[in-house]
Amino acid sequence: MLAVHLSLKNREMPLKWVFQQDNDPKHTSKIQVMEWPAQSLDLNPIENLWADIKNAIHEAKPRNAKELWNAVQLSRAAIPVDRCQKLVDSMHHRCEAVIRNCGYATKY
Repeated sequence: MLAVHLSLKNREMPLKWVFQQDNDPKHTSKIQVMEWPAQSLDLNPIENLWADIKNAIHEAKPRNAKELWNAVQLSRAAIPVDRCQKLVDSMHHRCEAVIRNCGYATKY
């Protein structure tokens, strides 16, 4: 998904990016990961995209595994590039909101 939606310019600057995950075992199996505090605020904009996909799947009402797979693929392909860019661009505001709230929950 990132290769499709993240511009080449941004992919060429890996030192400015931190990719996060939520420590779910399926995300960390057989992979060495950086330690991350438990229940840290979720500042990862990919969660918004997962919600978009989840909502699209819910609307599609798949009846079997094949329909589910097709719904996932169609919903992923339908995510506009500008949606991804807006989420990335929102990181500055997300971080400011966390600081303003002393680490407590924000609207994000």
